[in-house]
Amino acid sequence: MRNFRNLSLCATAAIVALATQSSASAAEPAKFKIPAQSMQTALTLFARQSGAQLLFPYDQVAGLHAQSVNGKMTPDVALQRLIAGSGLKVTLNNKDVVALSLSNPAQKARGMEVASLGVTGLPFAAQASSAALSPQASLADEPAAPAIVVTGSRGQARTVTDSPTPIDVISGEDLTRTGKAGVFQALNTLVPSFNLPVRAGGATSTVIATGGLRGLNPDQALILVNGKRRHKTSLINAVSSLYNGSVPADLDMIPTSAVDHIEVLRDGAAAQYGSDAIAGVINIILKDDAKGGSANFTAGQNFDRSDGELYQADLNFGMKLGDNGFANFSLNLKKQEMSNRALPLADCSVTATTTCLYPLVNGALDPRDAAAVGTERIVTTSYGVMPSRSINTALNAGYDLGGVQFYAFGTYSQRRSDLWYSYRYPKDINNVMGIYPTGYRPHIMIDEEDFELTVGAKGELSGWDWDFSTGYGRNRARQSSEGTLNPSMGTLSPTEFYIGTLKSSEFVTSLDITRGYDVGGGNLQVSAGAQHRHERYQTFAGDEASYLVGDYIVSGMTPGAQSSAGFQPEDAAYMSRDNLSVYADVAWDPTKDITIGAAARFEHYDDGSGNTLIWKVNGRYAPTDWIAFRAAANTGFRAPAVAQQIYTQTTNQFRTVNGVPNQLLQIKTLAVDDPAAIALGAKPLQPETSFNISAGVVLTPLPNFSLTIDAYQIDVDDRITITSTLTGTAISNILIASGIPASEANTLTAQYYTNAIDTRTRGIDVVASYRHDLFDAVKMQWNLGFNYNRTKITHIIDNPAELASTGYVLFDRARQSNMTNNLPRTKLSISNLATMGDFTLSSRLTRFGGFKSYQNGVTSNGVTTYPNDRSYGAKWITDLEGSWQMTPMINIAIGANNIFNVYPDKNRASDVSATLGQGLYAGTSPIGFTGGFYYARVGLTF
Repeated sequence: MRNFRNLSLCATAAIVALATQSSASAAEPAKFKIPAQSMQTALTLFARQSGAQLLFPYDQVAGLHAQSVNGKMTPDVALQRLIAGSGLKVTLNNKDVVALSLSNPAQKARGMEVASLGVTGLPFAAQASSAALSPQASLADEPAAPAIVVTGSRGQARTVTDSPTPIDVISGEDLTRTGKAGVFQALNTLVPSFNLPVRAGGATSTVIATGGLRGLNPDQALILVNGKRRHKTSLINAVSSLYNGSVPADLDMIPTSAVDHIEVLRDGAAAQYGSDAIAGVINIILKDDAKGGSANFTAGQNFDRSDGELYQADLNFGMKLGDNGFANFSLNLKKQEMSNRALPLADCSVTATTTCLYPLVNGALDPRDAAAVGTERIVTTSYGVMPSRSINTALNAGYDLGGVQFYAFGTYSQRRSDLWYSYRYPKDINNVMGIYPTGYRPHIMIDEEDFELTVGAKGELSGWDWDFSTGYGRNRARQSSEGTLNPSMGTLSPTEFYIGTLKSSEFVTSLDITRGYDVGGGNLQVSAGAQHRHERYQTFAGDEASYLVGDYIVSGMTPGAQSSAGFQPEDAAYMSRDNLSVYADVAWDPTKDITIGAAARFEHYDDGSGNTLIWKVNGRYAPTDWIAFRAAANTGFRAPAVAQQIYTQTTNQFRTVNGVPNQLLQIKTLAVDDPAAIALGAKPLQPETSFNISAGVVLTPLPNFSLTIDAYQIDVDDRITITSTLTGTAISNILIASGIPASEANTLTAQYYTNAIDTRTRGIDVVASYRHDLFDAVKMQWNLGFNYNRTKITHIIDNPAELASTGYVLFDRARQSNMTNNLPRTKLSISNLATMGDFTLSSRLTRFGGFKSYQNGVTSNGVTTYPNDRSYGAKWITDLEGSWQMTPMINIAIGANNIFNVYPDKNRASDVSATLGQGLYAGTSPIGFTGGFYYARVGLTF
């Protein structure tokens, strides 16, 4: 085989030498025009156009597919782009000869590239990303090749350090090594500027895995898959403290096993990609291997109480389709059990009856309460992570017909989330003793079906690379309630209800074109495109019994199904809208050290969002080989989600009211055109607009070291948020006047969405990476990431005239706190990947900064105080995983997240519910409050 390989190299050298017309230094820029095609033909064209002698294993590259290279650049850069993702690497490069070899001859890379031309989705180079935050799976002896990224650069791939805007690259292996249950949780660990609070409670908001970039809302970052816009969830984040009102895309519907890598663009990019990209872009690149695969099984549980069990199975495999195609399949099965950190209740007595389950009997304890004295009673079982079951699948496929490449990718998922609500005492006014003599714990089952499919084709016509695609995405969430009742119906009440269904869908059709020109001795990349998007959102009413106001109403009772009243017929709504957009994008590299870019986009909506024209400019300058400066400025926008305009539902939730915590309220979220909302001052929603400026420096003083520092300021005007909880006699009178029955209005707390505030966010990102050997035996990869982020409110709209006489504030102090200081201002991550032979140790230390929760003031005798303000300190979290490659096929790993079992600061004793035992920890803590988690994983590679 060695002789055959040498003969092959010699034959290749002879073929390429014949094709080579002249010899030129690799440092001289040259004009390249190499279409995407077979690797053998593409490398021969590269040799002819570059004037370089090229050696490569001709027999081994058969079946590999090369990337398109178009424009004027140095041969080094052109070659890296040509072979990106193929498994080929440069082993020798001088002015006389360039030699290539296949990293793993036993397993060739996928047969063709299929992702969008707009963000071409080049496969991740496993040994790349000196500027990536996360460590890589393998470390080479030679300096790592720079990661090739395509997000933020239309039509032309660039390296991480060459990009004029900051980008993090996270590999699929990094996601697996976190031991986390989904993509969102893994990103929270790996990206410092990403914040994902671990929620407990909060109704459907608990289901939505929502995290924000740079302190902004989740729906102010655009989610792409293979460069194509991902559809939104149908579950609106309606009742939580953080990110209230956001309607994001749910990345946890994408199986982790399908992810090749993730590119996180930390800069405004709405002019390039459209609405929502105010804070940045998260681009998920799917695996496209044409052979082989992997399987993993992970199991783990919490240190404390041995709860929160997680079982996860992942599968990925690829196959060839004929001679020029591939199909890659992925599957994820996940089972998450409940965790609970509620406290035991104090013993009840005839003088302290708040923790008595039953009323006194002739002035004495009920025998059942008396028998429980001296025992630990925990009546709340759901103060922590909620249980769920899910199955996620993904497909990525393509076929090359020569001049045209067809591709298709999509996902299909089902998820059941089981949301347990607080225990209702037998003596509770919302219980019917004839149905639940010992009380009950209502829970809601949310059954989601999520589907997305994108198909398209791309090729070249008259010198222009083109990409045409169309996609359809849908999320449907059916809600039902079990173990509950409607107390206003008495003993006639059912114990199970159909609450209603939410459905969201999007059709997206796009055309992108791009072409490189030789201008001024450099490469000018010209791109343009158009997109049509059709969005629909619909809510369906539940059972009549789920919202009925029955005949047994008494003062203080909340009618309807407990935990969440059903969608009423008047709540059921439907809305659709169309969006048309066109854009132009240019990037000019007059020299290899200078990049200048500009983009403009025009968007038209046929609803109240109207027309928007936005722009972006950026640039990069490298005065030396080891330092580069970059800067960008852009305007952006986010059109109000259809769901935010029509969503209406009534839910029960505990809130702090006038300084008193754990008050059960019936909260009705009103559509902006609802007569009751209009009576309370609601106005039609308008788009959010932004202005973003950033500047940074890239330092690469050593071959194995890089450091990037980027500062930014993001001004967002007319931010959409939900109002304060409007409740009390004055509000009830307004609602009654608008036609709501008094029996409902007197127990109702209303809120609606509005363009309430302007904000300014300032921050800085620092990302560093260093690779070295230790005693010539251990290969070390160090990564550091730091983010400082601060948001302040620059303007709040005046109270509407309708509320002027009520004394209520439309956007109160508590709401302001959730936008400004209820998130950590700093986040620091230091990680290391140490590899010695078949053993790998991954360690990560993360510091989550402190945060504060401000509440509304309490006024007494004309003096206002703030006794319910809380402050929480910074916490260090340590994650550790060790793995052993037992055989070429089998890998085992043991790890722990939060290995030192760190909890957030506790609330005051007065914050803990005396009757439920919950409230000890802040629900907005970025580290959650279930402590450490340990796990084991068995992996197979085939």
